[in-house]
Amino acid sequence: MLGNFSYHNPTKLYFGEDSLGFLKDELKNFGSNVLLVYGGGSIKKSGLYDEITAILKDSGKNVAEVSGVMPNPTVDKLREGVKIARESSADLILAVGGGSVCDYSKAVSVSVHCDDDPWEKYYIRFEEPDCEIVPVGCILTMAGTGSEMNGGAVITNHEKHLKIGHVFGDDVMPKFSILNPRYTMTLPKYQMVAGIYDIMNHICEQYFSGEDDNTSDYISEGLMRGLIRASRIAVKDPQDYEARSNIMWTATWALNTLVSRGKSTDWMVHMLGQSVGAYTDATHGMTLAAVSLPYYRYIMPYGLKKFARFATEVWGVSPEGRTDEQLAADGLSAMESWMKELGLVMKLSDLGATEDMIEGIADGTIILDGGYKVLDRDEIVKVLKASM
Repeated sequence: MLGNFSYHNPTKLYFGEDSLGFLKDELKNFGSNVLLVYGGGSIKKSGLYDEITAILKDSGKNVAEVSGVMPNPTVDKLREGVKIARESSADLILAVGGGSVCDYSKAVSVSVHCDDDPWEKYYIRFEEPDCEIVPVGCILTMAGTGSEMNGGAVITNHEKHLKIGHVFGDDVMPKFSILNPRYTMTLPKYQMVAGIYDIMNHICEQYFSGEDDNTSDYISEGLMRGLIRASRIAVKDPQDYEARSNIMWTATWALNTLVSRGKSTDWMVHMLGQSVGAYTDATHGMTLAAVSLPYYRYIMPYGLKKFARFATEVWGVSPEGRTDEQLAADGLSAMESWMKELGLVMKLSDLGATEDMIEGIADGTIILDGGYKVLDRDEIVKVLKASM
């Protein structure tokens, strides 16, 4: 492994069917006022809302609520949450839902005691919190983003056609997260497979960088092989607990900063997908699926050895009689077949993107380095057109 790095993750996880039982113990560590944050109401239909509110009541907590957090949380919704958190003097923000709810809660947590507008401070100027941070706890109902064990918070501004993520430091990471795979089993197949691809792409964004012999790559390959196997089982039987639990656990390790250690990382697929999402409001994992293969095929010649390794170590392509170019192409073809097998969206046009959006999407795409090829704006346009 090359370079110098530090690793610290302060989030405590409770995993398994009995994990909610630990919520009462965690609540003892925080003040009396809890802000309960959730999405469109599925937790009420499933009965989870009643279970959680009963625990909060038994723990003597005063509860305020922010409901209706959307899949791509907006800056207007963020400002609403900050207002409610201030009015209720929140001591803890308890996020119940998928990655969007967890992301949103972190964005609220760094804004409650800050006078600056959160969009300008964190998403335009990319400043770090310089005020008191309200702690966050998560109860996860969808696997995909890894938001339960990282500092990421993605917010959408429809007026500006921008969807931007800010990865905050250790102080913003959830203090605890509760992961019960059973809670993910009520998701529609579309959302489940979108989450699975989000997991896969998180690993790829870190894997496709660097050429040294890196332990993080070996870990990533194991995570990807396990995810591929579990995904095939879950698509056939969404109620298979073992498969769903493996998917959930892989999602956490895909983006809790572990496999990024010693890596420069390449987050351009996410930059492209987020910009698409700002225009279409499409499901995050599906935007990634639509742009990733055109992007990887474009940069493949610049990172040929890693793409060839990806083919043999992740997809089991035999190296016998094949050049690196052939291996790399075969690996991406194997990935494409798996994506179609899962039922992922493979074209931006199927997500509502149109040709006349491409220039605006390109303008909204943040260009990052760290990968095998730093794209310029013209190249971004080429990738987007190839994704249509």
